[in-house]
Amino acid sequence: MEKVCVIGAGSTKYGKLQDSITDVALQASVEAIESAGIGPKQIQAGYISNVFGIADKQVHLGPVIMSNLGIPEVPSLSIESACGSGSVSFREAYANVAAGFYDVVLATGVEKVTHTGTEWTTTYFSYCSDFFYEGGDGASFPGLFASMARAYLAEFKATEEDLAMVAVKNHDNGLLNPKAHLRKKITIDDVLNSAVVASPLKLYDCCPFSDGASAVILCSEKFAKAHSKNYIEVIGSGRGGSPAALQGRDHITTIPSTKIAAQAAYKMAGITPKDVDFAEVHDCFTIAELVDTEDLGFFEKGQAVQAVREGRTKLNADISINPSGGLKSKGHPIGATGIGQVAEVFDQLTGKAGERTVKDAKIGLTHNFGATGASCAVHIFKSV
Repeated sequence: MEKVCVIGAGSTKYGKLQDSITDVALQASVEAIESAGIGPKQIQAGYISNVFGIADKQVHLGPVIMSNLGIPEVPSLSIESACGSGSVSFREAYANVAAGFYDVVLATGVEKVTHTGTEWTTTYFSYCSDFFYEGGDGASFPGLFASMARAYLAEFKATEEDLAMVAVKNHDNGLLNPKAHLRKKITIDDVLNSAVVASPLKLYDCCPFSDGASAVILCSEKFAKAHSKNYIEVIGSGRGGSPAALQGRDHITTIPSTKIAAQAAYKMAGITPKDVDFAEVHDCFTIAELVDTEDLGFFEKGQAVQAVREGRTKLNADISINPSGGLKSKGHPIGATGIGQVAEVFDQLTGKAGERTVKDAKIGLTHNFGATGASCAVHIFKSV
C-alpha cells in the first residue's frame, strides 16, 4: 500500500448555523484546500459524509459540493453510517489513496439539523438505531446510553459525580477551542443539578445537537513531500461492528466494534495504546468516554473512572482525552464529527492547536462510532 498523509484541514464553528448545508460544507472544504496549499483542480475524488441532508432538502451532496468547488467532473461518494459517518468517509478516502487509485482527495463531513427543532431532530436520530427493537419502541439514544451508564455504575461502583467529572473536563478543553459549540465552564454541581434526561444521565451529561462541517485533504506520501512541509501520516486504520441493538450484546459496558477497530489500527500502526499521546473519542454521553477509553486499551476494564478521578485524562496529563472538547463541548454535527476529530489531530500535530496544544505529542488517535457502537472506525496518526 501507498503511505497516506493528511496535508490540510478546515472546519466551521460548530453550533447553530444559518447558512445552508451546501454553504457550510463549502466553507470547511475551501479552508482545507487552502490549508493544504493546493487548488481545487488538483483534487481527484471527494468523499462526503452526511446523515440527514433531507432535513435541509439536499441529499446526494457529493456532486453538489464538487460542482460548487468548480470541479464537477471529479467523482464523489456520499457516505452515511449514523454518527460514525465521518470516520467511515475518512476510511474510504484513506483506502483509495493507499490502493493507488488517487493521489489527492477531499473528505468533507457536514450536518444541518438544529433548524428542525428538538422533537424532529430526536426523531431523525432514532432512525440510526435498530428501529424495530429500539427507536420505534421509544428507546432513544439517551435512554440506551443511560442503560449502559446504570450497568457501569453498578458493576464498577462508579458514581454520578464521576460521570460529571468527564463533562467538566471536556468543557474546560472546549473553552480553549474557538470553534466549539458549548464554550462554557461548568462545575460538578452544575452537571448534577441539571435536568434529568434519562437517569442517571442529566442534561450536562449529553452532547448537543450541532450544525457544522469539517474537511481534510488526504494524499500519497509522494504528493505530500512535493506540496507541503507540514503534514501528518496515517499509520493505522481499523473498522469494527457490533450487534445493532444493545440487547443483542453479551455485555453493555463495552462496545465490541471499538475493540475490533482499535486492535486492527494498533496492529497496522505497530504500536500499543501506551504509545498514544492523545485521543479524540466519541463522547456523545459522559458514560461513552469511560467505556471508550477502556475499550481502546488506555485503561483496564472498570479503571477509567479512577483515571478520571485522578485527573489522568486532562489536557497534558497521562493521556489527553478530547483536547478539542469532544462531542460534549465541541459539538456533534453527526456527519462531520469523525472528520472533525481528524482535523483536531492535524492541528495538534502541526502546531496549530493554540492554548489546547498537547505538549510534545507525536501520535494521536481518533475514535468515532455510529448509534450505540454498531459501527466504529479508529485511526492513528503520527507527526512528520
